[in-house]
Amino acid sequence: MVLTNLNQNFGRKVVYVLDCKVCGETLSRRGMLAVLVADGKTELFSTDKFDRNAVGLVPEVYTANSCKCKVQSIACLCCGQVVGYDVLLPCMKCLSSVNNGHHSMFHSSLVSYCYRLDEEANNYLLWKDLKSPKEDGQMLIECLR
Repeated sequence: MVLTNLNQNFGRKVVYVLDCKVCGETLSRRGMLAVLVADGKTELFSTDKFDRNAVGLVPEVYTANSCKCKVQSIACLCCGQVVGYDVLLPCMKCLSSVNNGHHSMFHSSLVSYCYRLDEEANNYLLWKDLKSPKEDGQMLIECLR
């Protein structure tokens, strides 16, 4: 799967910590506020990595309502709440649209969020300053609520 239209401006976006709205479990420390490529109006959070100890994929694959992407629901393992979806096979429309390269989406109405702070805890962490998913370790001071 090759993403053809990555948006170069996403490095200036703030990184968010995303928690399940039902139980408070941290789902991802690498959230980006985004809009749905298929309609451009629906706000959601995307991520390049979620916590596999907190989030699981529902086995059923379905076609997204807004486009022809094949997706799986993402559920909080603590409470079972479906909080988003993971794009398994993007459609041609989504592949050719400007995007940030993330395939995991969280519904903004189903998660609570806060700004993630930089390592000095002085400023909001920006995507351009974020380490790769493999290098990104836990921070003592997570976010500003």
